[in-house]
Amino acid sequence: MQSILETINSLEFLNNKLIDWCLSLGSVLILYLALNLMFSVLKRRLKSLSEKTSTVYDDLIAAGLESTKNFTLFVAALWGGAQFLDLGKIGNYLDFALLIAVTLQVAFWANRMVSAYIIFYTDAKKQDNPGAVSAIQGMSFIARLIIWAIALLLVVDNLGYDVTALVAGLGITGIAVALALQNILGDLFASLSIVLDKPFVIGDFIIVGDLLGVVERIGLKTTRVRSLSGEQLIFSNSDLLSSRVRNFKQMQERRIAFSIGVIYQTTPDQLEAIPPKIKEIVEDVENARFDRAHFKGFGDSSYDFEIVYYVLLADYLVYMDIQQNINLAICRWFAEEGIEFAYPTRTLHINREVV
Repeated sequence: MQSILETINSLEFLNNKLIDWCLSLGSVLILYLALNLMFSVLKRRLKSLSEKTSTVYDDLIAAGLESTKNFTLFVAALWGGAQFLDLGKIGNYLDFALLIAVTLQVAFWANRMVSAYIIFYTDAKKQDNPGAVSAIQGMSFIARLIIWAIALLLVVDNLGYDVTALVAGLGITGIAVALALQNILGDLFASLSIVLDKPFVIGDFIIVGDLLGVVERIGLKTTRVRSLSGEQLIFSNSDLLSSRVRNFKQMQERRIAFSIGVIYQTTPDQLEAIPPKIKEIVEDVENARFDRAHFKGFGDSSYDFEIVYYVLLADYLVYMDIQQNINLAICRWFAEEGIEFAYPTRTLHINREVV
């Protein structure tokens, strides 16, 4: 029996005794199971903690740990078990493998945390500010791209390659791509400006040039507006930022100016009574504030009056209801006082010469 043990102990493979190989393999198995158990317990604890707190940070960490790869744990266990062996260059390769696996694992964690934050932000903002959701999703793509670019550069650098030339090449390539995609990138950054500066949000009624409608969606490249006639208007985000946008939803009150004309047969006393009566009519209407009413001048076929008042609400339907009530009240009072509205007339004088 002792001779058998001595024989086994004397056996070697790759300059390591068989007993050392057995110890190493046992260590790999124990380390892998221990790491797996440790991360499983950690994930459960953090998930339970995140459900009890209102902060997002523990949720992000818990989500990140969910993306832990078994391959990374196996490489870490393999590297730990290899410390009992003299593997020469193979040991160096295991060091590189561990570094690459850890780098990629950190990238997976960061990527998952970004995704979890996007979900959290989307749930929190999709009702109040849907436009910000679109923008943050675009930013998440850029964040993920940066994460994986950094991970790739670290992996290449640790493999012994010179990343300076690679970075320079990527920089030149990036400039070329940016020039080729400058319109798309311009719209992307314009969408971020719209979301951060908030010149308008979804649901606002805007006018751009001679086009008008309600904002339906603020995307990464375009903003979509539903016009009053029903069709969808699609604006480039960069065009919107360079245009003068009139946002009626942000209007606190609406200034209204309108004119009326009465016939030239109206007496001076009747003319004098019109401005104070219109003031009375406007002040009697709810959500309207009177500004002025004046005998403006003499038209081609009428005495002209100009009236200005303010609607205290931004709703267009409220404004139209108020204007209708004012118009009806003016018509009723004119009918009672025998005042006639003017209409285009022309008086023709014929001069007959007696022969």
